[in-house]
Amino acid sequence: MMYRVQTYYLIGCLLISAVLPFIFPLWKDANGKAFYFMMDIVYVILFGLSNTLSLLSIISHKKRQQQFVMGRLNIILNLILLGLFVYRTLNASGETAISEKGVGMFLPIFSIVLLVLANKAIKKDEDLVKSVDRLR
Repeated sequence: MMYRVQTYYLIGCLLISAVLPFIFPLWKDANGKAFYFMMDIVYVILFGLSNTLSLLSIISHKKRQQQFVMGRLNIILNLILLGLFVYRTLNASGETAISEKGVGMFLPIFSIVLLVLANKAIKKDEDLVKSVDRLR
């Protein structure tokens, strides 16, 4: 259902978590070498799960409740990912392991915003369907 606004939000979230981590590094170390998400298996798994949930949510456009739950799970997953980034940054702040933070660290924030907007639109659609069912 490409005419629903939540589909566009979910496609944006999918692009943010599937394409942009390959382009933008998470941070740079003291030597100036960029650290991408592929260099740590935990980040690969979390980004992969976020991609999978976004894709499944797009595919299950007829099941709004299931789509809403997958959106919530994806928000929680992105919060965990963001928490790991913050923990890694704060834990290494006294050291010279992370000299410059990259744009990739902020990608989960953009995903969370788009997921919240998608869940809001899904809820709006669900309320509309329930109100029409009441009229019958």
